[in-house]
Amino acid sequence: MRITLIGSGNVATHLAAAFKNAGHRIVQVYSRDMQNAALLAYHVKAEAIDDLQNIDTETDLFIISVKDDAIVSIAESLVRYKKLTVHTSGATDLQSLSAIIPTAGVFYPLQTLSKNKEVDFLTVPLCIEGANEQITLELEQLAQTVSNKVYRIDSAQRKTLHLAAVFACNFPNYLYDVARQLLQDQRIDFELIRPLILETAQKVQGHLPGEVQTGPAIRNDENTMAMHTQMLEDEPGLKMIYELLSQGIIKNDKGGH
Repeated sequence: MRITLIGSGNVATHLAAAFKNAGHRIVQVYSRDMQNAALLAYHVKAEAIDDLQNIDTETDLFIISVKDDAIVSIAESLVRYKKLTVHTSGATDLQSLSAIIPTAGVFYPLQTLSKNKEVDFLTVPLCIEGANEQITLELEQLAQTVSNKVYRIDSAQRKTLHLAAVFACNFPNYLYDVARQLLQDQRIDFELIRPLILETAQKVQGHLPGEVQTGPAIRNDENTMAMHTQMLEDEPGLKMIYELLSQGIIKNDKGGH
């Protein structure tokens, strides 16, 4: 398939590589920053452009991989080409795109991606949705050329999936940095806690998270929790987070949601 990527960020970078490795042709890479477009285009042997007026119409698919609030304006610039067009957003519903371009879909990779870190894209879950069954089938077949984990996920499901991903990925990463700061204040190397982080992540690969919960809250160790909150007296924001999360763990252990 001939593919044009609108965007040159983390998601676009990994999609471009995956498609090229699967034998598809990347026709063009668009970015408002020509240097970014050129860098990605060079690696996938495509043409770099920084103006949507220079779109090559000899393409089969536009993949819009930009910030969510730019999807609509990009779609409005592409509608005249009457091509199959998808976005890669987890939080934007299909209707936002299909209201502008009837031949629309979603191609959402559920993974945290960075330009400078390789991933085995065959293991990345791809969540697809089409404006009709024919488009869905076409996107499903395309997805199966680059991933072994392809799922039909509608817009409502995808929004929930995206919310769950924030809790499972973005929030823990923030908490890792909180831990780093606490350690740094006592001149303790963050390296000391990395094995704990790894073991925690590995446990949930074979168990439900609630089954392997540890720590003072699950033990209802009030003395330890009181000591911790006292240590955070000068950090009211962190103290509140500690108390909220501890109460959440206790509630879950008692059968709460």
